[in-house]
Amino acid sequence: MAATPLLELKGVKVRYGVIEAVKGIDMKVNEGEVVTLIGGNGAGKTTTLRAISMIHAPAEGQVLFQGEDITGVPSHEVVGRGIVQVPEGRHIFPSMSVYENLEMGAFIRDKGDRKGLGEEVERVYELFPVLKERRKQAGGTLSGGEQQMLAIGRALMAKPKLLMLDEPSMGLAPQVVETVFDVIAQVNSEGIPVLLIEQNAQMALGAAKRGYVIETGEIVLEDRAEKLLGNDEVRKAYLGEE
Repeated sequence: MAATPLLELKGVKVRYGVIEAVKGIDMKVNEGEVVTLIGGNGAGKTTTLRAISMIHAPAEGQVLFQGEDITGVPSHEVVGRGIVQVPEGRHIFPSMSVYENLEMGAFIRDKGDRKGLGEEVERVYELFPVLKERRKQAGGTLSGGEQQMLAIGRALMAKPKLLMLDEPSMGLAPQVVETVFDVIAQVNSEGIPVLLIEQNAQMALGAAKRGYVIETGEIVLEDRAEKLLGNDEVRKAYLGEE
């Protein structure tokens, strides 16, 4: 008997007024996987994550997490259940220090679950040593790459059961992108499943086990990541190859 997916979307539709941005998609993330959702601008990638987080709840369909229907659950409760999103644009707290930003990541946790906070902050510093150097600096004074590291570190402080990343490489130097993707692999190797939205399809499919391709709000392809990397249509549309 097949194991229950960690996350499953069934016929999810999302509307902004009369515009249907996501048109009845089905997708899943299993325990331990990195799954990527790739597609062009306006394809519905971010809207899909917002639907999972219940920032913009589906108009139709279901979102199941650990076998439970969470459709319509308040977004803060979704975080409390373990679905943690790093949004596009990072959205760190610019006037707070690096350390205070990390502390805020644990805010949703019960007081009894905050005892190991210092150890967990140190773990983030291990993953991103530059954050330790900058720990007293205001988040807003960091470079774009450092802010992305901080946003991921803050998300890890919430002890995610599923980590969702929206365009983590956007606007970053290649060396920083490499660091971010190394950390994604490290975090996943420690047992945290990842749902990754990324315009850099080569990096995304290289990091993922499985992938979905979304176009104008519909899933048009689904396969193992290496198969999608070798797919002629994907190569032409998303990898810039003829």
